[in-house]
Amino acid sequence: MVVAIDGPAGAGKSTVARELARKLGFRYLDTGAMYRAAALAAERAAGRTPAQAAREATIELTDDRVLLNGEDVTELLRRPETAEAASRIATDPELRAVLVEKQRQLLAQGDWVAEGRDVGTVVAPGADVKVFLVADALERARRRAFELGRDVDAVLREQELRDRRDAERPHSPLRAADGAVVIDTTALSIGEVVERIAALVERARLARSATRKDGGVASG
Repeated sequence: MVVAIDGPAGAGKSTVARELARKLGFRYLDTGAMYRAAALAAERAAGRTPAQAAREATIELTDDRVLLNGEDVTELLRRPETAEAASRIATDPELRAVLVEKQRQLLAQGDWVAEGRDVGTVVAPGADVKVFLVADALERARRRAFELGRDVDAVLREQELRDRRDAERPHSPLRAADGAVVIDTTALSIGEVVERIAALVERARLARSATRKDGGVASG
């Protein structure tokens, strides 16, 4: 089973997805971390395009750590300049194709909670559960500022630029996938959001079970 959680920065995707994966016993895929790792790989690969660097790189996500060619780069990926570089190169269709293929290979086996900006629309449009998280812009900036230890106004300005870039890019623009459940997290706790999505997962499981039983009866 695949649960796809998309939405803009600061809406709570990473925290919610990580907690949901723990609750369900699923694996967790942070697609944003893959883009940041690709940005770092491109920074280190002189003469290579971001797509070439990403294609040649080995990116592994284990629990809360990210390994780039075997090196733990988790802390480096949290730098604002790395996040900004990832946002820029994410508009490159060739790079997106490389990373989407890597992500699909991961999701093809086992149960996953995957979060990002195009999981439900591009990476896994056939996901069993699709959710799009939103939140008030100022609240999102406050969350990011607290997480990064930065000034709220500065984060808000960067967020507005990133939101515009994500929404207007010609390839895989940020939007809710068809059939996605939109959840406004502004006034909700992480636990409340996790419980809402867990209920959707349980509903999907029951629907899948019912479909299998109906199919079995029909074929008998």
